Amino acid sequence: MTDTAPYSPYDLATEAAAKLAELTGVERHDIALVLGSGWLPAADMLGEPIAEIATTDLPGFSAAAVAGHSGKIRSIRSGDRTLLVFLSRTHYYEGKGVDAVVHPVRTAAAAGARALVLTNGCGGLNPAWSPGTPVLISDHINLTGRSPIVGAHFVDLTDLYSSRLRAAAKELDPSLDEGVYVQFPGPHYETPAEVRMAGIIGGSLVGMSTALEAIAAREAGLEVLGLSLVTNLAAGISDQPLNHEEVLEAGRAAATRMGELLTRIVPRI
Repeated sequence: MTDTAPYSPYDLATEAAAKLAELTGVERHDIALVLGSGWLPAADMLGEPIAEIATTDLPGFSAAAVAGHSGKIRSIRSGDRTLLVFLSRTHYYEGKGVDAVVHPVRTAAAAGARALVLTNGCGGLNPAWSPGTPVLISDHINLTGRSPIVGAHFVDLTDLYSSRLRAAAKELDPSLDEGVYVQFPGPHYETPAEVRMAGIIGGSLVGMSTALEAIAAREAGLEVLGLSLVTNLAAGISDQPLNHEEVLEAGRAAATRMGELLTRIVPRI
């Protein structure tokens, strides 16, 4: 009997990519996008839908677990590019493990994508960022205590959030600010003290996603653009209580601007 290598999360992503090609009829996708809380309406503005499938149709994916997320994956034709749009994500706080969180990113890489746009809804530390303000992610701080990379595989994260793509985005919309995203484990919102800590260590955006996905994307060789939609001022910045419906409402109000922004940025990737 001969030894065989264990089935890895990368093998599962390759299997998911093959099933994706079969179900969508698209052999290769050029750019992948993950749409976070509040960003869903923007998907309709990205281009002509080719196919839409349920996440559960692919190996390794589970149903969406968060209100405001859709458990769908859409293939879209945008000019001469084919986009792979994830209309939901798995969050670390769901308890399914880091591999489940980054499985869409690895599947996108296996499907041929060379770039990834990560979006999210988050809390802002800058009082000037009213709900509905898009902010480019310039860097992140990962407070989950976890990494999607296992073993002695050292990945350079110096330019994780592509300076080239950020510059291109700001050419298109000079009003875009930049910020450092801090991923907390969740699912509870951050305390005012934790928000103050995030600011002290250099953060200006706080949320419960994105950092782990960005690391996996960089490991896979994808160029990454990160965009946060400030859906509320973080705890302690405002005296208003936080709730998930506020996050969704801010997204709905900003849907048109987010869609237009993505539509203009994608051709520059």
